[in-house]
Amino acid sequence: MPKPLVLAARLLTLCALVSGLGTAPVAAQQAPGGGDLAFAQVAPLAGPAAALGTGMNLGIRAAFEEANRAGGVLGRKLRLEAFDDGYEPETSAERTRAVIAGNAHLALIGAVGTPTSQATQPLAEAAGLPFIGPFTGAAFLRDPKLRNVFNLRPSYGAEAEAWVQHLVETRASRRSAFLYQDDSFGRAGLAALEAALAKRGLQLTARGAYVRNTLAVKTALLGLRRAGVEAVVLVGAYKPVAEFARVAHRIGYRPEMVNISFVGTDALLAELGAEGAGVVISQVVPYPFDTDIPVVARYQAALAALDPAANGGFVSFEGYLTGRLALAALAAAGPNPTRSSYLTALQDLRDVDLDGLQLQFGPGDNQGLDQVFLTEISPAGTIAELTPAATPVPAPGTGG
Repeated sequence: MPKPLVLAARLLTLCALVSGLGTAPVAAQQAPGGGDLAFAQVAPLAGPAAALGTGMNLGIRAAFEEANRAGGVLGRKLRLEAFDDGYEPETSAERTRAVIAGNAHLALIGAVGTPTSQATQPLAEAAGLPFIGPFTGAAFLRDPKLRNVFNLRPSYGAEAEAWVQHLVETRASRRSAFLYQDDSFGRAGLAALEAALAKRGLQLTARGAYVRNTLAVKTALLGLRRAGVEAVVLVGAYKPVAEFARVAHRIGYRPEMVNISFVGTDALLAELGAEGAGVVISQVVPYPFDTDIPVVARYQAALAALDPAANGGFVSFEGYLTGRLALAALAAAGPNPTRSSYLTALQDLRDVDLDGLQLQFGPGDNQGLDQVFLTEISPAGTIAELTPAATPVPAPGTGG
Protein backbone atom coordinates (compact mmCIF):
# COMPACT_ATOMS: atom_id res chain seq x y z
CA MET A 1 0.00 0.00 0.00
CA PRO A 2 1.15 3.56 -0.55
CA LYS A 3 2.88 5.03 2.49
CA PRO A 4 1.27 7.91 4.42
CA LEU A 5 2.75 11.38 4.28
CA VAL A 6 5.62 11.62 6.67
CA LEU A 7 6.55 15.27 6.41
CA ALA A 8 4.21 17.63 8.23
CA ALA A 9 5.36 20.50 6.03
CA ARG A 10 4.29 18.66 2.89
CA LEU A 11 0.91 17.85 4.41
CA LEU A 12 0.37 21.52 5.19
CA THR A 13 1.47 22.50 1.71
CA LEU A 14 -0.97 20.10 0.07
CA CYS A 15 -3.85 21.26 2.23
CA ALA A 16 -3.03 24.91 1.54
CA LEU A 17 -3.32 24.27 -2.17
CA VAL A 18 -6.99 23.36 -1.90
CA SER A 19 -8.93 26.38 -3.11
CA GLY A 20 -12.42 27.61 -2.36
CA LEU A 21 -14.22 24.27 -2.36
CA GLY A 22 -15.22 24.09 1.28
CA THR A 23 -13.07 23.19 4.23
CA ALA A 24 -9.66 21.96 3.19
CA PRO A 25 -9.48 18.19 3.73
CA VAL A 26 -6.71 16.47 5.61
CA ALA A 27 -4.38 14.74 3.16
CA ALA A 28 -5.71 11.26 2.46
CA GLN A 29 -3.85 8.17 3.58
CA GLN A 30 -4.55 4.89 1.84
CA ALA A 31 -4.89 3.00 5.12
CA PRO A 32 -5.10 -0.78 4.71
CA GLY A 33 -8.46 -2.27 5.56
CA GLY A 34 -10.86 0.64 5.56
CA GLY A 35 -9.34 4.09 5.06
CA ASP A 36 -10.75 6.50 2.50
CA LEU A 37 -9.63 6.19 -1.11
CA ALA A 38 -8.35 9.57 -2.25
CA PHE A 39 -8.13 10.95 -5.78
CA ALA A 40 -6.28 14.15 -6.68
CA GLN A 41 -7.49 16.82 -9.08
CA VAL A 42 -4.91 19.33 -10.30
CA ALA A 43 -6.85 21.97 -12.21
CA PRO A 44 -7.68 25.70 -12.35
CA LEU A 45 -9.75 26.67 -9.33
CA ALA A 46 -9.13 30.41 -9.70
CA GLY A 47 -8.55 32.75 -12.64
CA PRO A 48 -10.05 32.91 -16.16
CA ALA A 49 -10.53 29.14 -16.46
CA ALA A 50 -11.72 28.52 -12.90
CA ALA A 51 -15.27 27.53 -13.87
CA LEU A 52 -13.87 24.55 -15.77
CA GLY A 53 -11.88 23.20 -12.83
CA THR A 54 -14.60 23.84 -10.26
CA GLY A 55 -17.29 22.44 -12.58
CA MET A 56 -15.36 19.21 -13.09
CA ASN A 57 -14.76 19.07 -9.34
CA LEU A 58 -18.45 19.44 -8.57
CA GLY A 59 -19.42 16.62 -10.91
CA ILE A 60 -16.73 14.22 -9.72
CA ARG A 61 -17.69 14.84 -6.10
CA ALA A 62 -21.35 14.23 -6.97
CA ALA A 63 -20.41 10.82 -8.38
CA PHE A 64 -18.17 9.97 -5.44
CA GLU A 65 -20.70 11.01 -2.79
CA GLU A 66 -23.40 9.06 -4.61
CA ALA A 67 -21.19 5.98 -4.26
CA ASN A 68 -20.40 6.82 -0.64
CA ARG A 69 -24.10 7.00 0.25
CA ALA A 70 -24.41 3.46 -1.09
CA GLY A 71 -21.57 2.25 1.12
CA GLY A 72 -18.58 3.15 -1.02
CA VAL A 73 -16.60 0.61 -3.04
CA LEU A 74 -16.00 -2.65 -1.20
CA GLY A 75 -16.67 -0.75 2.00
CA ARG A 76 -14.16 2.02 1.24
CA LYS A 77 -15.32 5.66 0.97
CA LEU A 78 -14.00 7.97 -1.73
CA ARG A 79 -12.64 11.48 -1.44
CA LEU A 80 -11.53 14.05 -3.98
CA GLU A 81 -8.81 16.54 -3.10
CA ALA A 82 -8.33 19.53 -5.40
CA PHE A 83 -5.16 21.55 -6.01
CA ASP A 84 -5.19 24.81 -7.94
CA ASP A 85 -2.82 25.10 -10.91
CA GLY A 86 -4.15 28.42 -12.24
CA TYR A 87 -4.22 26.87 -15.74
CA GLU A 88 -0.45 27.30 -15.91
CA PRO A 89 1.73 24.32 -16.95
CA GLU A 90 4.58 25.07 -14.55
CA THR A 91 2.26 25.31 -11.56
CA SER A 92 0.39 22.21 -12.68
CA ALA A 93 3.63 20.24 -12.81
CA GLU A 94 4.61 21.49 -9.36
CA ARG A 95 1.28 20.47 -7.84
CA THR A 96 1.44 17.08 -9.56
CA ARG A 97 4.93 16.38 -8.26
CA ALA A 98 3.67 17.11 -4.74
CA VAL A 99 0.77 14.67 -5.21
CA ILE A 100 3.12 11.99 -6.50
CA ALA A 101 5.62 12.52 -3.70
CA GLY A 102 2.87 12.44 -1.07
CA ASN A 103 1.98 8.91 -2.21
CA ALA A 104 -1.53 9.36 -0.79
CA HIS A 105 -3.72 9.30 -3.91
CA LEU A 106 -4.78 6.44 -6.17
CA ALA A 107 -5.05 8.53 -9.34
CA LEU A 108 -5.17 11.95 -10.93
CA ILE A 109 -8.63 12.84 -12.20
CA GLY A 110 -10.33 15.78 -13.91
CA ALA A 111 -7.30 17.71 -15.15
CA VAL A 112 -8.19 20.75 -17.27
CA GLY A 113 -6.34 21.83 -20.38
CA THR A 114 -3.91 20.74 -23.06
CA PRO A 115 -0.79 22.66 -21.95
CA THR A 116 -1.25 21.60 -18.34
CA SER A 117 -1.85 17.97 -19.33
CA GLN A 118 1.28 18.05 -21.48
CA ALA A 119 3.20 19.09 -18.38
CA THR A 120 1.63 16.58 -15.99
CA GLN A 121 0.72 13.41 -17.88
CA PRO A 122 4.36 12.33 -18.35
CA LEU A 123 4.95 12.83 -14.62
CA ALA A 124 1.93 10.69 -13.81
CA GLU A 125 3.01 8.03 -16.29
CA ALA A 126 6.51 7.83 -14.82
CA ALA A 127 4.97 7.38 -11.35
CA GLY A 128 2.49 4.71 -12.49
CA LEU A 129 -0.39 7.04 -11.61
CA PRO A 130 -3.66 6.74 -13.59
CA PHE A 131 -4.67 9.92 -15.45
CA ILE A 132 -8.47 9.83 -15.69
CA GLY A 133 -10.87 12.05 -17.65
CA PRO A 134 -8.76 15.09 -18.61
CA PHE A 135 -10.92 17.98 -19.82
CA THR A 136 -9.23 18.26 -23.22
CA GLY A 137 -9.58 16.62 -26.61
CA ALA A 138 -5.90 16.91 -27.52
CA ALA A 139 -4.55 14.26 -29.88
CA PHE A 140 -1.49 13.35 -27.83
CA LEU A 141 -3.66 12.04 -24.98
CA ARG A 142 -5.29 9.59 -27.39
CA ASP A 143 -2.01 7.94 -28.33
CA PRO A 144 -2.58 4.21 -27.64
CA LYS A 145 0.98 3.99 -26.34
CA LEU A 146 -0.11 5.94 -23.25
CA ARG A 147 -1.09 3.20 -20.85
CA ASN A 148 -2.11 5.43 -17.94
CA VAL A 149 -4.55 7.76 -19.77
CA PHE A 150 -8.31 7.12 -19.78
CA ASN A 151 -10.25 9.74 -21.73
CA LEU A 152 -13.98 10.25 -21.44
CA ARG A 153 -14.61 12.92 -24.09
CA PRO A 154 -14.23 12.81 -27.88
CA SER A 155 -11.23 14.38 -29.58
CA TYR A 156 -10.82 17.90 -30.92
CA GLY A 157 -10.64 16.27 -34.34
CA ALA A 158 -14.22 15.05 -33.89
CA GLU A 159 -15.31 18.51 -32.78
CA ALA A 160 -13.62 20.09 -35.80
CA GLU A 161 -15.59 17.79 -38.08
CA ALA A 162 -18.80 19.02 -36.45
CA TRP A 163 -17.76 22.69 -36.87
CA VAL A 164 -16.94 22.28 -40.53
CA GLN A 165 -20.05 20.25 -41.30
CA HIS A 166 -22.10 23.04 -39.74
CA LEU A 167 -20.31 25.97 -41.36
CA VAL A 168 -19.61 24.54 -44.80
CA GLU A 169 -22.35 22.01 -45.41
CA THR A 170 -25.21 23.62 -43.46
CA ARG A 171 -24.44 27.35 -43.58
CA ALA A 172 -22.45 27.35 -46.84
CA SER A 173 -19.72 29.54 -45.36
CA ARG A 174 -16.62 29.78 -47.51
CA ARG A 175 -14.60 32.45 -45.70
CA SER A 176 -13.76 31.12 -42.26
CA ALA A 177 -11.29 32.37 -39.66
CA PHE A 178 -9.79 30.99 -36.50
CA LEU A 179 -9.21 32.69 -33.15
CA TYR A 180 -7.10 30.62 -30.78
CA GLN A 181 -5.24 30.64 -27.52
CA ASP A 182 -1.58 30.83 -28.48
CA ASP A 183 -0.33 27.64 -26.90
CA SER A 184 -0.56 23.88 -27.40
CA PHE A 185 -4.32 23.95 -26.79
CA GLY A 186 -4.97 26.51 -29.50
CA ARG A 187 -2.57 24.84 -31.90
CA ALA A 188 -4.30 21.48 -31.34
CA GLY A 189 -7.59 23.10 -32.33
CA LEU A 190 -5.96 24.75 -35.33
CA ALA A 191 -4.52 21.46 -36.59
CA ALA A 192 -7.89 19.74 -36.19
CA LEU A 193 -9.76 22.51 -38.02
CA GLU A 194 -7.26 22.69 -40.88
CA ALA A 195 -7.46 18.92 -41.32
CA ALA A 196 -11.28 19.00 -41.45
CA LEU A 197 -11.21 21.84 -43.99
CA ALA A 198 -8.54 20.15 -46.12
CA LYS A 199 -10.77 17.08 -46.48
CA ARG A 200 -13.17 19.39 -48.32
CA GLY A 201 -10.54 21.19 -50.36
CA LEU A 202 -10.79 24.33 -48.22
CA GLN A 203 -8.48 26.39 -46.06
CA LEU A 204 -8.76 29.18 -43.53
CA THR A 205 -9.10 32.74 -44.79
CA ALA A 206 -7.47 34.27 -41.70
CA ARG A 207 -6.39 33.52 -38.15
CA GLY A 208 -5.68 35.42 -34.95
CA ALA A 209 -4.34 34.55 -31.51
CA TYR A 210 -4.33 35.76 -27.91
CA VAL A 211 -2.15 34.97 -24.88
CA ARG A 212 -3.39 32.39 -22.36
CA ASN A 213 -4.95 33.80 -19.17
CA THR A 214 -5.50 37.24 -20.75
CA LEU A 215 -8.42 39.00 -22.46
CA ALA A 216 -6.18 40.52 -25.15
CA VAL A 217 -8.31 39.62 -28.18
CA LYS A 218 -8.99 43.02 -29.77
CA THR A 219 -5.99 43.11 -32.12
CA ALA A 220 -6.84 39.67 -33.48
CA LEU A 221 -10.50 40.62 -33.79
CA LEU A 222 -9.73 43.70 -35.88
CA GLY A 223 -7.50 41.64 -38.15
CA LEU A 224 -10.27 39.11 -38.74
CA ARG A 225 -12.75 41.87 -39.52
CA ARG A 226 -10.37 43.38 -42.08
CA ALA A 227 -10.15 39.96 -43.74
CA GLY A 228 -13.92 40.00 -44.25
CA VAL A 229 -14.56 36.51 -42.87
CA GLU A 230 -18.11 35.15 -42.54
CA ALA A 231 -17.48 32.77 -39.65
CA VAL A 232 -15.00 32.50 -36.79
CA VAL A 233 -14.12 29.29 -34.97
CA LEU A 234 -12.97 30.13 -31.45
CA VAL A 235 -10.67 27.86 -29.47
CA GLY A 236 -10.15 29.48 -26.10
CA ALA A 237 -11.40 29.83 -22.52
CA TYR A 238 -14.74 31.44 -21.76
CA LYS A 239 -13.60 34.89 -20.59
CA PRO A 240 -11.52 35.84 -23.66
CA VAL A 241 -14.14 34.28 -25.95
CA ALA A 242 -16.86 36.35 -24.26
CA GLU A 243 -14.67 39.43 -24.63
CA PHE A 244 -14.27 38.70 -28.35
CA ALA A 245 -18.04 38.45 -28.80
CA ARG A 246 -18.77 41.60 -26.81
CA VAL A 247 -16.19 43.74 -28.61
CA ALA A 248 -17.22 42.39 -32.02
CA HIS A 249 -20.84 43.30 -31.40
CA ARG A 250 -19.85 46.72 -30.06
CA ILE A 251 -18.11 47.58 -33.32
CA GLY A 252 -20.87 46.14 -35.50
CA TYR A 253 -19.00 43.01 -36.56
CA ARG A 254 -21.24 39.93 -36.45
CA PRO A 255 -19.68 36.87 -38.04
CA GLU A 256 -21.06 33.48 -37.11
CA MET A 257 -19.18 32.24 -34.04
CA VAL A 258 -18.55 28.57 -33.34
CA ASN A 259 -16.85 27.47 -30.11
CA ILE A 260 -15.01 24.41 -28.93
CA SER A 261 -16.51 22.50 -25.98
CA PHE A 262 -13.55 23.48 -23.79
CA VAL A 263 -14.94 27.02 -23.67
CA GLY A 264 -17.30 25.87 -20.92
CA THR A 265 -20.89 26.39 -22.06
CA ASP A 266 -22.27 27.26 -18.64
CA ALA A 267 -19.56 29.83 -17.94
CA LEU A 268 -19.81 31.39 -21.43
CA LEU A 269 -23.57 31.63 -21.07
CA ALA A 270 -23.14 33.33 -17.69
CA GLU A 271 -20.73 35.83 -19.27
CA LEU A 272 -22.81 36.64 -22.37
CA GLY A 273 -26.46 35.83 -21.66
CA ALA A 274 -28.74 37.01 -24.47
CA GLU A 275 -25.83 39.00 -25.94
CA GLY A 276 -24.47 35.66 -27.09
CA ALA A 277 -27.54 34.83 -29.20
CA GLY A 278 -26.52 32.75 -32.20
CA VAL A 279 -23.17 31.66 -30.76
CA VAL A 280 -22.68 27.94 -31.44
CA ILE A 281 -20.85 25.56 -29.08
CA SER A 282 -19.90 21.96 -29.80
CA GLN A 283 -20.61 19.45 -27.03
CA VAL A 284 -19.02 16.14 -26.13
CA VAL A 285 -21.45 14.82 -23.50
CA PRO A 286 -25.23 14.41 -23.71
CA TYR A 287 -27.55 17.33 -22.96
CA PRO A 288 -27.37 17.58 -19.14
CA PHE A 289 -30.95 18.82 -18.63
CA ASP A 290 -32.83 16.06 -20.45
CA THR A 291 -33.89 13.86 -17.55
CA ASP A 292 -35.55 11.42 -19.96
CA ILE A 293 -31.97 10.19 -20.41
CA PRO A 294 -31.39 7.84 -17.44
CA VAL A 295 -27.80 8.90 -16.74
CA VAL A 296 -28.84 12.56 -16.81
CA ALA A 297 -31.62 11.91 -14.32
CA ARG A 298 -29.15 10.14 -12.05
CA TYR A 299 -26.63 12.98 -12.41
CA GLN A 300 -29.26 15.57 -11.52
CA ALA A 301 -30.26 13.57 -8.43
CA ALA A 302 -26.64 13.13 -7.35
CA LEU A 303 -25.96 16.84 -7.81
CA ALA A 304 -29.01 17.83 -5.79
CA ALA A 305 -27.99 15.44 -3.01
CA LEU A 306 -24.51 16.94 -2.89
CA ASP A 307 -25.62 20.58 -3.07
CA PRO A 308 -29.31 21.51 -3.52
CA ALA A 309 -28.26 24.99 -4.65
CA ALA A 310 -25.90 23.77 -7.39
CA ASN A 311 -26.84 24.40 -11.00
CA GLY A 312 -26.19 21.56 -13.40
CA GLY A 313 -24.43 21.99 -16.71
CA PHE A 314 -22.19 20.48 -19.34
CA VAL A 315 -18.95 20.77 -17.36
CA SER A 316 -20.20 19.29 -14.10
CA PHE A 317 -22.00 16.56 -16.05
CA GLU A 318 -18.70 15.67 -17.70
CA GLY A 319 -17.18 15.62 -14.22
CA TYR A 320 -19.92 13.30 -13.01
CA LEU A 321 -19.37 10.91 -15.92
CA THR A 322 -15.62 11.05 -15.26
CA GLY A 323 -16.25 10.12 -11.63
CA ARG A 324 -18.43 7.23 -12.74
CA LEU A 325 -15.67 6.09 -15.10
CA ALA A 326 -13.20 6.08 -12.20
CA LEU A 327 -15.64 4.04 -10.13
CA ALA A 328 -16.22 1.51 -12.91
CA ALA A 329 -12.79 -0.04 -12.43
CA LEU A 330 -12.31 0.45 -8.71
CA ALA A 331 -13.92 -2.73 -7.39
CA ALA A 332 -11.76 -4.83 -9.72
CA ALA A 333 -8.65 -3.33 -8.08
CA GLY A 334 -9.44 -5.19 -4.86
CA PRO A 335 -10.42 -4.12 -1.34
CA ASN A 336 -7.00 -2.56 -0.71
CA PRO A 337 -6.18 -1.01 -4.09
CA THR A 338 -2.79 0.34 -4.98
CA ARG A 339 -1.96 2.61 -7.89
CA SER A 340 -0.65 -0.44 -9.72
CA SER A 341 -3.70 -2.65 -9.17
CA TYR A 342 -6.04 0.21 -10.01
CA LEU A 343 -4.12 1.03 -13.18
CA THR A 344 -4.38 -2.61 -14.26
CA ALA A 345 -8.14 -2.60 -13.60
CA LEU A 346 -8.57 0.56 -15.70
CA GLN A 347 -6.54 -0.96 -18.53
CA ASP A 348 -8.87 -3.97 -18.50
CA LEU A 349 -11.99 -1.83 -19.06
CA ARG A 350 -13.90 -2.53 -22.27
CA ASP A 351 -17.61 -1.65 -22.45
CA VAL A 352 -18.82 0.51 -19.57
CA ASP A 353 -22.58 1.06 -19.25
CA LEU A 354 -23.45 4.28 -17.41
CA ASP A 355 -27.23 3.92 -17.19
CA GLY A 356 -27.52 3.42 -20.92
CA LEU A 357 -24.66 5.68 -21.96
CA GLN A 358 -22.03 3.37 -23.40
CA LEU A 359 -18.31 4.02 -22.98
CA GLN A 360 -16.18 1.84 -25.20
CA PHE A 361 -12.52 1.11 -24.59
CA GLY A 362 -10.20 -1.50 -26.02
CA PRO A 363 -6.73 -2.19 -27.34
CA GLY A 364 -5.50 1.00 -28.96
CA ASP A 365 -8.58 2.96 -27.83
CA ASN A 366 -8.37 4.93 -24.59
CA GLN A 367 -11.37 7.19 -25.34
CA GLY A 368 -14.84 6.24 -24.07
CA LEU A 369 -17.16 8.59 -26.00
CA ASP A 370 -17.16 9.46 -29.71
CA GLN A 371 -20.27 11.55 -30.37
CA VAL A 372 -20.32 15.32 -30.85
CA PHE A 373 -23.34 17.58 -31.21
CA LEU A 374 -23.95 21.31 -31.47
CA THR A 375 -25.80 23.76 -29.25
CA GLU A 376 -26.63 27.42 -29.72
CA ILE A 377 -27.28 30.34 -27.38
CA SER A 378 -30.87 31.47 -27.90
CA PRO A 379 -32.15 35.07 -28.04
CA ALA A 380 -33.43 34.51 -24.49
CA GLY A 381 -29.92 33.71 -23.30
CA THR A 382 -30.49 30.00 -22.82
CA ILE A 383 -28.77 27.04 -24.42
CA ALA A 384 -30.60 24.94 -27.01
CA GLU A 385 -29.69 21.88 -29.03
CA LEU A 386 -28.87 22.68 -32.64
CA THR A 387 -28.11 19.13 -33.78
CA PRO A 388 -29.23 15.96 -31.99
CA ALA A 389 -26.81 14.28 -29.62
CA ALA A 390 -27.71 10.88 -31.04
CA THR A 391 -25.98 11.60 -34.34
CA PRO A 392 -22.34 10.44 -34.15
CA VAL A 393 -19.67 12.59 -35.72
CA PRO A 394 -16.67 10.48 -36.76
CA ALA A 395 -13.24 11.68 -35.80
CA PRO A 396 -10.65 12.24 -38.54
CA GLY A 397 -8.04 9.56 -39.02
CA THR A 398 -5.58 11.46 -36.85
CA GLY A 399 -7.73 10.73 -33.78
CA GLY A 400 -7.95 14.40 -32.72
